[in-house]
Amino acid sequence: MNETGQKFLAKPVNNFYILAISALSLSVIGLVMVFSASSIHSLDTKGNAVAIVLRQLAFFIISIPLAAYLSQRTLPQWRLLARFGLLISAAILIILQIPGVGKTVNGNTNWIALPFIDIQPSELSKFLLILWASYMLANQERNGKTRVNVFLLIGPGFVVIMAFVMLGHDLGTTCVIAAILGGLLFVSGIELRILGTLVAVGATGLAVSIATASYRASRFLVVLDPFSAADYKNAGWQPAHSLLGLASGGIFGVGLGGSRQKWGNLAEAHTDFIFAVIGEELGLLGTLLVLFLLAALIYSIFKIALRCKDPMSRYVGAGVGCWIAVQTVLNIGSATSVLPVVGVTLPFVSYGGSALISLYIGLGYVFGSALRDPEVKGELQKAIERRRLSTS
Repeated sequence: MNETGQKFLAKPVNNFYILAISALSLSVIGLVMVFSASSIHSLDTKGNAVAIVLRQLAFFIISIPLAAYLSQRTLPQWRLLARFGLLISAAILIILQIPGVGKTVNGNTNWIALPFIDIQPSELSKFLLILWASYMLANQERNGKTRVNVFLLIGPGFVVIMAFVMLGHDLGTTCVIAAILGGLLFVSGIELRILGTLVAVGATGLAVSIATASYRASRFLVVLDPFSAADYKNAGWQPAHSLLGLASGGIFGVGLGGSRQKWGNLAEAHTDFIFAVIGEELGLLGTLLVLFLLAALIYSIFKIALRCKDPMSRYVGAGVGCWIAVQTVLNIGSATSVLPVVGVTLPFVSYGGSALISLYIGLGYVFGSALRDPEVKGELQKAIERRRLSTS
């Protein structure tokens, strides 16, 4: 990196700008690609080619002022919510188990069907868990206690929530929550020996959950060759057509709206496999742009977290960064058939109101952390003043 780039990244206020620009850019790209990827499905199921993208637009319009409002909340207000984060998370997941309330989609019972929209409580649970765990870790840090038993402090709460999520057969969300726990334990300073043991135990549990469900085992094994004659028309169909879409896009893509895989070949084209549609229509350059924006977003979150004086804010920033990073890896890994299909969305890009709003709630906290930094706040006030003088 040249000297100019180093100076740019060294200014804390620029991390605030990077975070805002990358999040908004990903959301706009997401709206465009959701429209392209969902138009055929939307026309077929809802009788209107724009019905799905209009919903996503509504969620986006809600998310922006919500994030702005949350960025202005004080630390005492966040701590009050954090104290009850685990209880709220458990309560909204228990609702799914009430007969007639939980809605099953593709074998996963993780939706609450309302008259106009469906809500996915597990998405909000991710942030609530991060908030609660960060509160607990910060309290321990302030009290000066040893960190040897940090897993006993927050681990049982995560295990309970993961158990509730698995009641709905949602292994993908469970993996994301487990990865968030691992990230928080790592940044809390837990001994690597203990963390390694926990990872081994988690991997064993994952293997058991895969081996005891035939459809999960099929998804796992098909990664080796989704085009095999035995698997292509079954578990291999989605990863195979995802790869076909990515391969046919070349460097520049076939053009926006020109995807052939979205015409019934690629299920969940606007949610789990939107990255494949991006690759097909916008080519390698389009996928690299999305990856660059996601990398910039995650980088800025961690940089903001590192500057926080308040320990809870550091942990929340690290947790949100891990959440977005892990979900990105799982989604793109599924689309490229590097990982089994786990059914998680691409952050800020895939269709999903619960996911988008939950992510912007997390960003609202991170924006607030940046605004509490005196240097960032001062630079923003100077920029506003310069703009006011230039227009007067």
